[in-house]
Amino acid sequence: MIISKQEQQWIQAARAQVERIDLRDLIASMTSIPSPTGQEGELARWLAEEMAGRGLAGFYQPMDAEQGNAVGRLRGDGTGADLLLYAPIDTLTVGTEEEDLPWAGTELRRDMRAEGLIEGDYVVGLGASNPKGHGAALIAAASAVRAAGVPLRGDVIVGLGAGGMPTNRRPGAARHNAGQGSGCSFMLEQGVWADHALIAKPGWAVHWEEVGLCWFEVVVRGTYSYVGSRHRMAYRNAIVDAGVVAAGLDRFFERYAAAHTRGLVAPQGNIGAIEGGWTRTPSLSPAECRLLVDLRLGPDQDPMSVKREFQAALDGILAENPGMTAESRMILAIPGTATPQDDWIVRAAVAAWEDVEGRPHEPITANSGATDANILRARGLSTARVGMARAGEGAPLPVDFPMGMNVVDVRELEKLTRTLIHTVVTTCTRTRQELENSR
Repeated sequence: MIISKQEQQWIQAARAQVERIDLRDLIASMTSIPSPTGQEGELARWLAEEMAGRGLAGFYQPMDAEQGNAVGRLRGDGTGADLLLYAPIDTLTVGTEEEDLPWAGTELRRDMRAEGLIEGDYVVGLGASNPKGHGAALIAAASAVRAAGVPLRGDVIVGLGAGGMPTNRRPGAARHNAGQGSGCSFMLEQGVWADHALIAKPGWAVHWEEVGLCWFEVVVRGTYSYVGSRHRMAYRNAIVDAGVVAAGLDRFFERYAAAHTRGLVAPQGNIGAIEGGWTRTPSLSPAECRLLVDLRLGPDQDPMSVKREFQAALDGILAENPGMTAESRMILAIPGTATPQDDWIVRAAVAAWEDVEGRPHEPITANSGATDANILRARGLSTARVGMARAGEGAPLPVDFPMGMNVVDVRELEKLTRTLIHTVVTTCTRTRQELENSR
């Protein structure tokens, strides 16, 4: 991509407006406002005010009494393409012992709580990196472009959405569809639209393909019985059989991933929950035991083919275990999506990455994480994804899954912000005709 001397000057002028301390303080403030899926309203209202104070015409978009989005806009003169900078703002866990333990561990570490702690070049706290650090980068990039006085042709829209995590409602929530991109979908339905979208989510590379997800409920049947009677009558323990099914499915996931790995994706499977029996007594065996399964799918797959492939795997397990009974049903489906690699927003994001890194772009492959990019693409927006590298050596906590979500290196955040600024300038200072003729 050819960048004009004028564009380079605008990019440098905007980057000069970025202050590391501002980035650090913005993330710490966002992290200190709890925003579990379904209860993002307080944070979204704060973000709307923050963006308004930065000249981004921020406003709050309520979805219900507790859930809502924050939207900001930096207007161009109308002759260019509009660009949506998008990130979710909800955290997958809650930050309380009541909801998170014991499934997240034996105790809540300091990074698992909704309190932004500044520790040198790092901010530690629930969601500090994913998603809140990525959302902070969007605000900082748009604010820097405004402060530098870059003359925009297209609008820059900052969309910070509720319900981006792969979860349904939490206990006590009013709406079942609290997650799975509900905020992103609502934002688009309510007219927050653009020609292109750039979503900020983890992974220091540009992504143009995304896995989708299918969820299945597997019900394993048994006999309702009593420990004092199991030797006197017909007995089939659904919990024991569920263990056999779970082990068989886990082996299937490996074959499935190998068969569908291509391009940037390597769709994985996972058994995430099991339910069966009365926790008040182990004396009774239940008539059924349920497993919940997440099976990812690539952009070249469709939910019905995945459903049939999953059922065939389950049928194979049952055939190997005579007398065992189980059935499955698909309870959620979000297809995987892709944007052509030669699409403008992909090329613009790659050029920005290469400008920051000073070397040719290296895509990250074997991805199995799904994001709201699927919602954006499914609605027709050409979408690319870019994000930060995981905090590594020198971070205040050892590398594991929650640390990757909850610890952000402010230096990496600054790199992402610089990348976003480059993409905004090259996209929103050109006319729509220039973008169309750039292929």
